[in-house]
Amino acid sequence: MIDLSIVIVSYNVRELLAQCLEAVNRQLGRTPSASTVNSQSSSLFTVHRSLFTEVFVVDNASADSSAAMVRERFPTVCLIENAENRGFAAANNQAFARTQGRYVLMLNPDTAVRAGALAMLVKFMDEHPRAGACGGTLLYGDGSLQHSAFGFPTLAQIWLDFFPLNWRLRDSRLNGRYPREWYARGQPFQVDHLLGADLLVRREAAQQVGWLDDEFFIYCEEIDWCLRIKRAGWEIWCVPPAEIVHHEAQSTRQFRDRMFVELWRARKRLFEKHYSRSFRFAARQIVRAGLWNESRRARAAARAGLVTQDELDKRLDAYARVRHNGCV
Repeated sequence: MIDLSIVIVSYNVRELLAQCLEAVNRQLGRTPSASTVNSQSSSLFTVHRSLFTEVFVVDNASADSSAAMVRERFPTVCLIENAENRGFAAANNQAFARTQGRYVLMLNPDTAVRAGALAMLVKFMDEHPRAGACGGTLLYGDGSLQHSAFGFPTLAQIWLDFFPLNWRLRDSRLNGRYPREWYARGQPFQVDHLLGADLLVRREAAQQVGWLDDEFFIYCEEIDWCLRIKRAGWEIWCVPPAEIVHHEAQSTRQFRDRMFVELWRARKRLFEKHYSRSFRFAARQIVRAGLWNESRRARAAARAGLVTQDELDKRLDAYARVRHNGCV
């Protein structure tokens, strides 16, 4: 039986994807042989100590020769090439359906797993049978902490998205963040949800609740997944000693204004699936007030010469689309 299936969905981040796969290979000590080929998936499995693995890359119609790079430099990877960008959740599901591992790791292409991280996550899950999912500590490129675990969305978090009253509040439990000291002490702790950049799920939990919801194009799919996993009675854990460098938002920053709209479209679906009518009503009022405030600030920045007219027009258009097109 395969222990770990690693699934990486990539879009126009060729060099970062190469670095990600190189880091994975270093962890696995990958030395493929003909006897390890699986005829159904065409992926190659590797034993690293007692860890038996397979790696999938789903390319979402990249225009930067990412797929060709994978074929040339990483022949042991099972490559799935999409003719169009199917979105993050749907692309992951394409690979999930072909995985055979006891655990499935959703890993971003702009990450680099550090020494021992994969083995730590699998070992933790083996020792905690009620854990439905876990993830490690995410670090920025300079080695500083990046929050990788959060509380489920609340009205306070939505408010602080638009009205950051104080930096201490933004980094607090009120805003869904767990204390930095919890990461620093190195002991696993239970959380509501993890970032999809590094999310390992037990196959039995996924079989019980299903894979990702394809209706999420990007954003919030991991929150929805963790909500379903927890409601099914499983635990979700952060395992701080397993460290993963995350060069945040390298794909989504290519379409920043569009991604703002996609974020609120995804949040709307999340709230409709899991939250009460009264919560959704209150959330709409906060978002509308926040968008008015953001529009006012953007116009002031344009008058001060801090943003161009083109940038202003794009921002205002994104705010209008969220406000008028049913995204909240």
